[in-house]
Amino acid sequence: MKNTYLDCLALFGVGGAHPGGLKLTREILAQEQIDSSSRILDIGCGTGQTAAFISNHYNCHVSALENNKVMLEKAEERLSTISLPVTIVEGKAEELPFEDNHFDIILSESVISFTEQPVTLSELKRVLKPNGVLLGIEMTLEKLIDKQELEAFIHFYGVTRLQTEDEWFETVKEAGFSAIRITKNDEDPDEEDLENATEFYLSENITDECFSVLETHEQFTKDFKDIVGYRVIRCTK
Repeated sequence: MKNTYLDCLALFGVGGAHPGGLKLTREILAQEQIDSSSRILDIGCGTGQTAAFISNHYNCHVSALENNKVMLEKAEERLSTISLPVTIVEGKAEELPFEDNHFDIILSESVISFTEQPVTLSELKRVLKPNGVLLGIEMTLEKLIDKQELEAFIHFYGVTRLQTEDEWFETVKEAGFSAIRITKNDEDPDEEDLENATEFYLSENITDECFSVLETHEQFTKDFKDIVGYRVIRCTK
């Protein structure tokens, strides 16, 4: 069975794989009103790096949703060893297993792009409390390119659609969110910043195929450096 990019991401156990990494996550959360009574949902939580940070830093209740079983196991292992009160749930962003009006903040770190976006946004709005905040760090198309090139990128990463900033605004607006603010972060990652370096939680017996996928990812990263960026999306229910 051929491993996809997301499969290999899980096997490598990459923490903070989203654009901006944990450093950007810290920065955008610092701008929100969060206290011990806050309920936060981290969708597509991966190995649980962000969920662990939120729980530890803010001492609030965190729910972490993950659909990939390998990532789910790694998140459970991480959080069980540090005894943080995080609820880990297996599930899809398009079918959230939570009641209506439940969360104060929902965080999506490059997750919505990999889902059926209108359906996911509808679900996120449903489980947010009135005036609740959705924070997204999502891939964004910076300029139009050849259709064949775009399709190759979409096929490799498994995203359902790659949107421009204006398209993201319209998609979020059509989902019923308000006070939409989309910002661009131009800060380049600091390769010597060890505190916020990419984290790996490796599985055993990683195949040569996965290393090949990683090489392809690195090539796409170079080729699409000026074509695909990301935006921070903040909006309210």
